[in-house]
Amino acid sequence: MKKKLIVGNWKMNGSLAANQALLQALLAGMGQSACGVAVCVPAPYWAQAQVLLASGAIDLGAQDVSQHAVGAFTGEVSPAMLKEFGVRYAIVGHSERRQYHGETDAVVALKTQSALAAGITPIVCVGETLAEREAGKTEEVVKRQLAAVVHTNGHCISEIVLAYEPVWAIGTGLTATPEQAQQVHALLRAQLQAATSHADRIQILYGGSMNAGNAAQLLAQTDIDGGLVGGASLKAVDFLAIVSAAQ
Repeated sequence: MKKKLIVGNWKMNGSLAANQALLQALLAGMGQSACGVAVCVPAPYWAQAQVLLASGAIDLGAQDVSQHAVGAFTGEVSPAMLKEFGVRYAIVGHSERRQYHGETDAVVALKTQSALAAGITPIVCVGETLAEREAGKTEEVVKRQLAAVVHTNGHCISEIVLAYEPVWAIGTGLTATPEQAQQVHALLRAQLQAATSHADRIQILYGGSMNAGNAAQLLAQTDIDGGLVGGASLKAVDFLAIVSAAQ
């Protein structure tokens, strides 16, 4: 049975003082965790987080990574740069990157490839908007998004982490019911099984307003292997409660 994985996505939040207080509280409250735990912090704070997380109890993650290895790409950060700060995970294709930065399925697939080539585990995000769900297009959308990544990465797909994040449930307070989430996770699992014989080792996280109150129910579902946690990852007591539920 694979370990659960709980990943905090701080988004564009944090300060040197707040980061130190939060990470110290998490480390003090976690003990020996039976699940994997990571935090994806803003790029300016990687050096600080690398030092604070030196014990290895919590892995360091990035919120994005460039599809390019090196070159004239102002503002981009390469996978090799991430490696120098001990980054283990990189979120790829988050709905906010797709929405605000115009990232296409093809770009997400290339970023996945870029991370994998550097030995960084991409957390590949897929999910539908409210309009797409109401139009009955959930299955079509998530399968298309995942298919692009599978097509570009082939057998290496078994090395990714996948995250289902219904866009309508991110930062809205709305959450997919455990049954709704499980339905999509099962669909994604089946698609992965068709793509690789190692699909069962791929962790599929739920990423739509998971919090201390609903984590246990969501994590009890057959195909939900953890959470990609937004707002609740900024409060030590809430994030620790989710980690506890995953154990």
